[in-house]
Amino acid sequence: MSQDMRNIAIIAHVDHGKTTLIDSILKQSGTFRENQQVEERLMDSGDLEKERGITILAKPTSVNWRETRINIIDTPGHADFGGEVERVLGMADGVILLTDAAEGPMPQTKFVLGKALAQGLKPIVIINKVDRPDGRPDEVIDEVFDLFVSLDANDEQLDFPIMYASGRDGWCVNELTDERKDLHALLNLILEHVSPPKVQIEKPFAMLATLLDSDPYLGRCLIGKVEQGSAKVNDSVKSINLDGETVETGRLTKLLRFNGAERVPVDKVNAGDIICIAGLTKTSVADTICESEVSTPIQSTPIDPPTMSVTILVNDSPLAGLEGRKVTSTVIRERLIAEAEVNVAITFSENDNRDAFEIGGRGELQLGVLVEQMRREGFELTVSRPNVLYKMDSNNNKLEPIEEVTIDVDKEFSSTVIDGMNQRKSEMVDMKSAEGNKVRLIFLAPSRGLIGYQSRFLTDTRGTGVINRVFHSYDKYKGEMGARRNGALISTETGTAVAYAIFNLQSSGIMFIEPQTKVYQGMIVGEHSKENDLAINVLKGKQLTNVRASGTDKAVTLVPPRIMSLEQMMSYINEDELLEVTPESLRLRKRYLDPNERKRNLREQSES
Repeated sequence: MSQDMRNIAIIAHVDHGKTTLIDSILKQSGTFRENQQVEERLMDSGDLEKERGITILAKPTSVNWRETRINIIDTPGHADFGGEVERVLGMADGVILLTDAAEGPMPQTKFVLGKALAQGLKPIVIINKVDRPDGRPDEVIDEVFDLFVSLDANDEQLDFPIMYASGRDGWCVNELTDERKDLHALLNLILEHVSPPKVQIEKPFAMLATLLDSDPYLGRCLIGKVEQGSAKVNDSVKSINLDGETVETGRLTKLLRFNGAERVPVDKVNAGDIICIAGLTKTSVADTICESEVSTPIQSTPIDPPTMSVTILVNDSPLAGLEGRKVTSTVIRERLIAEAEVNVAITFSENDNRDAFEIGGRGELQLGVLVEQMRREGFELTVSRPNVLYKMDSNNNKLEPIEEVTIDVDKEFSSTVIDGMNQRKSEMVDMKSAEGNKVRLIFLAPSRGLIGYQSRFLTDTRGTGVINRVFHSYDKYKGEMGARRNGALISTETGTAVAYAIFNLQSSGIMFIEPQTKVYQGMIVGEHSKENDLAINVLKGKQLTNVRASGTDKAVTLVPPRIMSLEQMMSYINEDELLEVTPESLRLRKRYLDPNERKRNLREQSES
C-alpha cells in the first residue's frame, strides 16, 4: 500500500501562492466534477483566513494521480504561524518550495526551508508567478541555490529539480520555453522525485497526533501520519504521552481519509497514510495513538519557543457585559487552555492575579488572531500591550529576541526607513538595489522595537513599502527604547460623545471616535498632538439660547477619525493602557480609569 502513496508539504513565504497552487492541483487531478462550483483558496476554510487572504492553520488534502495517492499538506506562510509548519513537516516525505519569481527568497522562505532540510526532506523548487512583468526567474534560482548552501543542505538536497509555474493560471513546466497548459509535469515529478513513505506494515499500529481539530458531529479529531502497522474501525487503542505514560484508552469510532476538501470515512488505514481519527477525548497533539502492546512513544519535533506575550484580563470597564456572552475568568481560562493544547506554538500561564492570564506566541499577528477568534466566539476581555520574552545567559546577562527584517521600498524612502529602524536599535546587515528603482534593506532588529512599527512604516513609505520579519536569535539587551511619542486624549465623563464637543477639540489631536459613540471616564478617545496625556470632555454640547445671531448655527465639519485594526491597537497602547475587546467594539482605555488612581500609581512608580 505504501508504494502507491506520496506525502508532500508545500512551503513558502506568505503570498507566494501555496494555496492557489493546491486549488489548481485539485481541479486538474479530477477531484471535482467538471460542472462543480469551487470557491477560490479552497484550503483556507476559516473565516479569518478568507478575510485576510492568509493561511493560519496547516491542512492536509489528497489527490489521486496515476493510481497513486498524493497527500498534500498546505502550510501557513506567515512567520507568526511557523509552529504549524514545524509540526506538519514530520508527516511529509518531501517538500515543494515555492518562490515568487519577482521577490525571490524571503525571510520566511529561509525559516521553513531550514526546518525542512534539518528533517532530511528532499525539495522540489518551483519558481511561481513567472508570468509577472517584473519576474526575474534566473536570478531567483541563483538566490535559492545560495540559500540552500547557507543552510548547509547536503549534496542530495542540493540536487533539486527546478520547475516554473503560474499557480493562478494552473500550469507548471520544466523549461520556460515548454508549452504552458497544465500541472501534469509537476504531478509526474512528485511521483518520480519523492520517495514513498518508509514504513513497517507488520508492526503494531502507531501514529503521532500532529494536528487537533473539532467536528460538530464527530467531536475531537486527531490528524497524523500512520508510522507503522494498520488499524480498522472499532479497534481498541491507547494513547501515550512523550514520557510513555498512558493518557487514555478507547476505540477508533471513525477513520477518515482526506480527499480534496472533504474527509471520507474508510474501514481500514495502513502505514504511511495521513488520516483523521475520532473516538478519543483526552488525547492531544504530540501524543502517540497505538495498540496496547506498544510502549515506546513516537518522538515529535521540538517547537521553537514563543518570543512575545500578552496579558489577557477580565473586562472590568463600565460597558462590560453589554455585548458578550462569555465574560467570566473561568470561561476565558478554559478557552485559553484549550488553545494552548491545540496550538503548540502558544503557551499559557496564570498570573498572581486570578483574573489575569499570560499568553505567549510568535508575534503580534498570532496573538491578534487568537484574540479576534475569541471575540467572534462571544468573549469579552481586556488585552495588555505585547511584551517580548527575555532570557538570561550563563553569565546572567539579559538577552532579548532579535528578528531578521527584510524591507522592499522605493529608493526615495530608503533614508527615512533607515532612520526609523536606527531609532529602534536596529543594525543594517545588507542593502542592495532591485529593479524598478527599488531597494532591499535587511536589518537585525529587537522584537520590542518592531511592536507598532507597521503603521509608521506604511506612513513613511506612503503605503508602497513591503516589510517581512522572522525570528533570528536571542542577543544581548540593546538598552532602553522610547515608547509612543504622543500622549492620549482621555475622556473625563461617561455618556455619549457629541459632534459639537469633538469639533471644538479637534485642534488638540487626532480623534479615534465618532459622534454618538459611547464613552466612559478613563477611555482613550484620541491621540494628543503633544507628548503629555490630556483629559477632555467629549460630551459637552452647545448651550442653547433664545437669541438668534449671524454665524451661530454654522455647520459642524469633522475630520474623519483614525480607525485602527485589532493588531494596530494592541501595538499602539503603552504599558499603562489596555485594549478592551468585545464582540462589537474595540476600545482603548487607561489601566486605571479614575484620574486620582492614575496619579497615585504614577507617583508610586517614580518613588520606586
